[in-house]
Amino acid sequence: MSAGIITVIVIVAAIVVTSIVAGVGYDRRRRRLRRRFGPEYDSLVEERGSRRKAEAELADRERRVRGLDIRPLDTAARFRYARRWTAIQEHFVDAPPQAVADARLLVMAVMSERGYPTEGDDQVLADLSVDHADALDHYRAAHGISQRAADNLASTEDLRQAVIHYRALFQDLLGRPREPGPEPGVSGQVLAARERVPAEAEVAAAGVPGPPRR
Repeated sequence: MSAGIITVIVIVAAIVVTSIVAGVGYDRRRRRLRRRFGPEYDSLVEERGSRRKAEAELADRERRVRGLDIRPLDTAARFRYARRWTAIQEHFVDAPPQAVADARLLVMAVMSERGYPTEGDDQVLADLSVDHADALDHYRAAHGISQRAADNLASTEDLRQAVIHYRALFQDLLGRPREPGPEPGVSGQVLAARERVPAEAEVAAAGVPGPPRR
């Protein structure tokens, strides 16, 4: 076999091996992105009309968030925010629209303390998608209702759902405590911030007029 033929065989073999390695690496990256971003992965693929464009954008989101100073809340901050959330839910009966506005502000405050920028709705969503992908739909739903509420177009039940959606994101952002066990003088129920949001009938029974129905 001539040296020229051997050289061609070696080059072809190298190309095949490189292609296989690249394909394996790409598949591994795709699986990792799908695990990390969950439904957001498929949603972005559909939105961009290209799997490669969507994956490139998700990778850019990861790089951006890695460059941020994202940090967990300490135990004292977690309890402080949990108490504030409890107060918001208790205030819902008296003033549903204000409770929704306060819930949004509290979520933004937690994000800010953890190191997330809070300017620009699209950027907020993109940043959250990296480590809080499971809560993105809650953020979208709550944000949409908040916008309708600002125009006085949300019913009391809409507002109740907004608080529930904000609570899901709030709990995800709060994270797990660094040390197990409740803080002295604070019940586990307050720590979990799982108090029930009053239903529309309960708000009406309290004599609070709700926004006009559409």
